[in-house]
Amino acid sequence: MSIDWHGKKVLVTGAGGFIASHLVETLSRSGAIVRAMVRYNSRGAAGFLNQSILQTHGTIEIFPGDLCDRETVRQAVKDQEYVFHLGALISIPFSYRYPDAVVSTNIIGTMNILQACREMGTPRLIHTSTSEVYGSAKYVPIDELHPLQGQSPYSASKIAADKLAESFYCAYGLPVVTVRPFNTYGPRQSARAVIPAIICQVLSRDTLLMGNKDTTRDFTFVSDTVQGFIKAAEAQQSVLGDVFNLGTGTEISIGALAQTIITITGKAVKIVQDPNRLRPEKSEVTRLLSNNQKAQKALGWQPTVSLQGGIETTIDWIRNHLDLYDPDHYVF
Repeated sequence: MSIDWHGKKVLVTGAGGFIASHLVETLSRSGAIVRAMVRYNSRGAAGFLNQSILQTHGTIEIFPGDLCDRETVRQAVKDQEYVFHLGALISIPFSYRYPDAVVSTNIIGTMNILQACREMGTPRLIHTSTSEVYGSAKYVPIDELHPLQGQSPYSASKIAADKLAESFYCAYGLPVVTVRPFNTYGPRQSARAVIPAIICQVLSRDTLLMGNKDTTRDFTFVSDTVQGFIKAAEAQQSVLGDVFNLGTGTEISIGALAQTIITITGKAVKIVQDPNRLRPEKSEVTRLLSNNQKAQKALGWQPTVSLQGGIETTIDWIRNHLDLYDPDHYVF
């Protein structure tokens, strides 16, 4: 089924981030009244929810706070018909250095969302997982029954959050659906992620510093991922308590990805391996390739943007916003 989003009250956590800002924009453009929860800071900054988005698209309420503060989360969830929980600390290298912070935000923060939605009687919660919970593929394509492997503190924290969501459905009947994006990319993504890290270097330098070139990933354009979230909110009650992969079902090595970007830009760039960008051997996820059949059948979702088209769009955006990137600095 589809929802007339006009006038619907919707909370999006982590709203200033990459995927969430696109989700906020799409929902607001559809007429939803969006409460955008962003992490409080003294500058009053709302991440990628810049003034052009706030002024152009419908009604967006900026709600500053911290997922780890239970009362703040309760107030954010109050009176909302749909809650999209995207707030998290998502950097794998950051999780190596500061696992406590990652556990606090990703596990305690998710617990607070679950508790608040249960207490407030929220009609539907969309919880965000990640393909990293699967670890290195034991078989491909990876379906939702694939074993979960905590190969980094980040992935372990997301496994715990996913299982908390599952437990709240089983124990309390909480109407939660979990979506599991595979390597989303597109405009606004920070250089923490591999595609913008490659693009900003290629556009600015003669040398491209990279980590492991042999790993493969299933890259999904951000507009497709956003539609997956919306489809999960619109789906029938039969999807409650379930998990859905949001991936394209195709894979590419990081080395081949870099060559694709170099070819599209027309630049002559030398690729050099940077030891600082290599992950610990047992922590490196070597292959991710999704089976998205379940999402296609139950949610009516399928990706529509090709990797070539998505990369071209992303290159154009980064070229026009290169001042936001520092290609000489490794962002972890």
